[in-house]
Amino acid sequence: MADPRNHRMPPVGVKLTTDIERRSEGFRARVRWTDPSTKKRLGRVSHARTMDEVEQFFDQMRKATETGTDSTVTLSEYAASIGDRWKRGLDPTSTGENYDIGLRLRALPALGHLQIVKITAGMIDRTIDTWETKYSASTIKNSIAPLVRVLDEAVRDDIITVNPGRNRARRNLGHQVTQVTGALRAYAIRDLTTLQRLADACGKVHQSYSDHVMLAALLAARGSEVAGLNVADVDWTNRVVKIERQHYPGKGGLVVKQTKGRRTRYVPILDALEPILKRLTDGREPDAPLLRGPRGGVLTTATVRDATHWDDLVKELGLASLTRHGLRHTGATWMADAGIPLHVLQEILGHQSIETTKGYLHPDHRHLAAAAKQANKFLSPPPTGRKTSRRDPPRL
Repeated sequence: MADPRNHRMPPVGVKLTTDIERRSEGFRARVRWTDPSTKKRLGRVSHARTMDEVEQFFDQMRKATETGTDSTVTLSEYAASIGDRWKRGLDPTSTGENYDIGLRLRALPALGHLQIVKITAGMIDRTIDTWETKYSASTIKNSIAPLVRVLDEAVRDDIITVNPGRNRARRNLGHQVTQVTGALRAYAIRDLTTLQRLADACGKVHQSYSDHVMLAALLAARGSEVAGLNVADVDWTNRVVKIERQHYPGKGGLVVKQTKGRRTRYVPILDALEPILKRLTDGREPDAPLLRGPRGGVLTTATVRDATHWDDLVKELGLASLTRHGLRHTGATWMADAGIPLHVLQEILGHQSIETTKGYLHPDHRHLAAAAKQANKFLSPPPTGRKTSRRDPPRL
């Protein structure tokens, strides 16, 4: 068991005395002070291999008398000491919970044993390099973000002056990453016939799973947003579906909350979706859920995955890479191909940045080819054989 005396920190304003003892394996460095309250003589010892480490230890103790902070604290110790302070401003039912898992299961096991002052940008980068061989991009994001937040708190507490998580090469945290045109199209289903085949296969398990597939794709909606729809959200007068909430599996169970973008959006009702919406709304109360599972429960993406044996099913249909979220990508891709203006598509999808919406545009630059054709027509010489009038230059 660690000696608690080796975790003591001198209070602000006390006078320190230091001594060094040479040992066969290095040095024994000691700092001593008088406690202002008890008047007892206290101290802290560190075993160092070099004189540089000894001086670093003494500097850390002197800093404690000036700022009251423990610059020797490890990442794990510090995270435990600040509790949930780093979660301020996060949605506790989704983002906060995911970040908490990322911190506990990945960030702290990888870096928690290190003193915060010794964590560098390079260490964090190498840790992320390792994660990239094991985890998805979203899992890595949910692990980096809480680490950065905890280190932000360490900056505020004067333990470190700069957050190494925010000044790392090759990484871009908390900033909008520009989508490559067409990048999201790879996750989409080819055509409506293929989508219908998938829906029919899911319908063999239960009709609700087929409806979930069609709603998610043809509304370009997240699975949680489909689960959050009520009958009254289907507006037949204006032929739109209002999306303003999601039924989300959060901490402590399912919760109802705002959409990811925290704003209401409207999606036009496509002809292929009309009969499904008619069946789900006819004769039902406005506040009734639009879609529920075989036993009346909420359909989450995990529910659909398990009930339909999704991974095996999509593989049999030749769609091995298709995820449930790929249904949203499908609808977005089709709308982009239909020529819906980019700013309108952004509203339909609820993107905060139009750069994200650009990820659904076709990468073949067809609009540029059309522009070139128009410009060439303007610049081309008049047809041969056509007489043009010749005017004499004006006399001066």
